[in-house]
Amino acid sequence: MSLLPRNGGDTGQIKPEMVFAALIGCTFLWGWSFPLTKMMTGAFPPITLAALRGGIGAATLILWFLVMRQSVLPQSRKEVLDWIVLGSLNGWIPNLLVAYATQFLPAGQAAMIQACGPLLTALMANQLFADEKLTATRLIGILIGFAGVGLLVGPRMVGAGATPLAATAMLGVAFCYASGNIYVRMMPVADPKRLALGQQICSAIAATEFTLATVGAASFAAVPANILPILGLGMIATAAPIVIFMYILRAAGPTRASLTGYMVPAWAVAISAVVLGETIGFREGLAGAIILAGVYIVTRAKARTV
Repeated sequence: MSLLPRNGGDTGQIKPEMVFAALIGCTFLWGWSFPLTKMMTGAFPPITLAALRGGIGAATLILWFLVMRQSVLPQSRKEVLDWIVLGSLNGWIPNLLVAYATQFLPAGQAAMIQACGPLLTALMANQLFADEKLTATRLIGILIGFAGVGLLVGPRMVGAGATPLAATAMLGVAFCYASGNIYVRMMPVADPKRLALGQQICSAIAATEFTLATVGAASFAAVPANILPILGLGMIATAAPIVIFMYILRAAGPTRASLTGYMVPAWAVAISAVVLGETIGFREGLAGAIILAGVYIVTRAKARTV
């Protein structure tokens, strides 16, 4: 299986085992974002936490670029547009939604809801790309996956202990990431590390502006008391995995890159169990297994070309 860059990507040929290793490393690091965010619940408003995450991530990537003696300034108007779009779809909007949702949901459950992202990616790609058309097998996988999402999200929508806005927020996260994947897939040429840099810079700027306009500078007061989880969230669970992910997305295409959508929840559940002592009930475990089964079918089945 040759994994060549899609649509003029510049990452070169990547062997399947290298893609797999990159997926494992990327998703392990990203899996930390949920428990780290959960640790800071109550310390910051959601938008402030999104600003901190974007700011630390951006500062980390800027420092990396400066060490490599590469420019951190946009090279064209088109690159500015790409940075703004990705900074919104893959940056401050989902970061805000995750920070909000984890106030009401266990970190592991929030991550599991996000696992429907690859299913949304497949549906969107079916409408946009001739080489990503749905087959009967892929459609069955999507239906199975969404059945799992319904089992997981349903009780959160109605009844005692319902948290409909939090569950909906995590569905919004999945939609944002799916849209971001499709946007990158449509780019004719792009440098993955510059996409990661621009995404984080624009994410940080937008989230900080919203923070100052809504909750004010005082909302950053708890930074000294939470400096370690903040640094971990921005550097380890944001800057590092997004660079790896951009390489995977450009080199292997959106379908294989979307595998992160169900590998991240697995890591998030495991890490949250160890670090936060969270447990997963039978219903949540069954729903998660159904979602993963549906996503596995979608990502493994061959696309129908026209």
